[in-house]
Amino acid sequence: MSRRAAPGVSPFGAPPRRAIHDPNESAFSRFMREQVWSPENLPGNISILTAVTVFFGGIAAIRTWGELMIPA
Repeated sequence: MSRRAAPGVSPFGAPPRRAIHDPNESAFSRFMREQVWSPENLPGNISILTAVTVFFGGIAAIRTWGELMIPA
């Protein structure tokens, strides 16, 4: 039978992240730190940014070169 690790111990040996408590931090900067720049959320945020960029790039391309796609 295998032993279970103690709670809060990572299986990769890295210590758990400590929360940063700054009383002067605004709600916006706390949101940016916890939701946008955190390593746990960064891959998903990059995926969303890529999708939005491709979407608006497609709109710009169709508006710029859309007439060239219609057969004359």
